[in-house]
Amino acid sequence: MSMCLAIPGKVLSIEGKMADVDFGGVTRKVNVSLVDTHPGEWVVVHAGFAIQVMDEEEATETLKLWEELLSQT
Repeated sequence: MSMCLAIPGKVLSIEGKMADVDFGGVTRKVNVSLVDTHPGEWVVVHAGFAIQVMDEEEATETLKLWEELLSQT
């Protein structure tokens, strides 16, 4: 059984349906056709698609939890 994860990232720029999203210093292309987002906003990304817009406080808290989890492995 595998587990799928969704990761928060900050939208840097958008061109058409694709956005450059920053994941803590790593930038990836993400499809944003499922959400209404703008540069500077945070999105939850799963399998290359932004699936939800989230506020910065929630994104920061989620990233903190990820760091704690990864430091334990």
